[in-house]
Amino acid sequence: MRKALAEAGYCDPTPIQAQLIPLALEGKDVLGQAQTGTGKTAAFAIPILERLEERSTSPAPRALILVPTRELAVQVKDETTRLAHGQSARIVAVYGGKPIRQQIEKLRRGVDVLVGTPGRVLDLLARRVLKLDSLQVVVLDEADRMLDIGFRPDIERILKQCPRRRQTLLLSATVPPAIERLAQRYMCDPEKVDVSPDDLTVDTIEQYYFTVEPGRKFDLLVKLIEREQPEQAIVFCRTKRGTDRVYQRLRKRFRGVEAIHGDMAQGARDRVMRAFREGKVRYLVATDVVGRGIDVTGISHIINFDIPQFSDDYVHRVGRTGRMGREGVAYTFVAPEEGRELTRIELRINRLLKRDEIKGFESKPPTKEDAKSETTQQPTPPPPPSSAMRRPRRRHRRAL
Repeated sequence: MRKALAEAGYCDPTPIQAQLIPLALEGKDVLGQAQTGTGKTAAFAIPILERLEERSTSPAPRALILVPTRELAVQVKDETTRLAHGQSARIVAVYGGKPIRQQIEKLRRGVDVLVGTPGRVLDLLARRVLKLDSLQVVVLDEADRMLDIGFRPDIERILKQCPRRRQTLLLSATVPPAIERLAQRYMCDPEKVDVSPDDLTVDTIEQYYFTVEPGRKFDLLVKLIEREQPEQAIVFCRTKRGTDRVYQRLRKRFRGVEAIHGDMAQGARDRVMRAFREGKVRYLVATDVVGRGIDVTGISHIINFDIPQFSDDYVHRVGRTGRMGREGVAYTFVAPEEGRELTRIELRINRLLKRDEIKGFESKPPTKEDAKSETTQQPTPPPPPSSAMRRPRRRHRRAL
């Protein structure tokens, strides 16, 4: 393990690793709260690999890691494989969008650590090609995200099929009441580890906002990219259609532009993420499908083309940069009527976003002439209806 850590470039543990790993090695259930980009994957992967040092002859998995998205399943599997360097651990990822026959064949050959999305794990259980009788450790990674997107029933169905005598590790960026209820029901006297700061966004991330009319957002995006010249940037849009629209326009202006969203085939999504990690893609236009858990260390800029619908989504979007202590910048485009959403975000992160402006996109305060024109243009309210036009009072029959 020490050789693997040295090869992976791990010198000092992060706070979540320093607190969670000793507890997990003792076999205790742990509820860990930490922001994305703090090394949570290694925090649970290292104890799992240490506890499963001896290879099993059984093909059934001894550790199960549940994650919310396909991209995160691939990432966790790759990171665990890297940490298992020199060991004979069999690590397999199962998720939708890829042929299930290939994944069934891997399971039949034997697996020690299974990483998967809840839907595909349930599918394999229903086909009776996956058995959970031999499980020693269960990990719920990004648990709050899994509950947000409706995986709670699936998670409970999976946990009910796991052995009662097992270790459960639950990792989450936030711990709402739903997470606490899940922990009380399916964990045994869990130790709580909370290393999340009061300021939800990392200090190394500078955060700004632009006030801009919706029709001028794309022009502002082009000017911002030309001004900043980011090493790598993610442009977040709210919808899949909006993502495609921005991507088609942006690729005509810059090189190294790709898009990713939930409607794309899994092979295409894997190809885009691989190219982005390798630095071949400079600008990635995306929905919140990459808003959680995706670890690409070269991201210098986050641009919220559309302000996120929920404040927690803002936290996770911005968390794609400034990872592991690196510096990053986040910009959010705010339409004039979206002031409430901006205030909600600022209250959530306990921090004010700085206002930024680019020449030609300054938001001018309303003048007296604008106010006069608005009052003159306002239509006069219609007169109140006369008594003759009012509806007659309805008579209600009594029931016999």
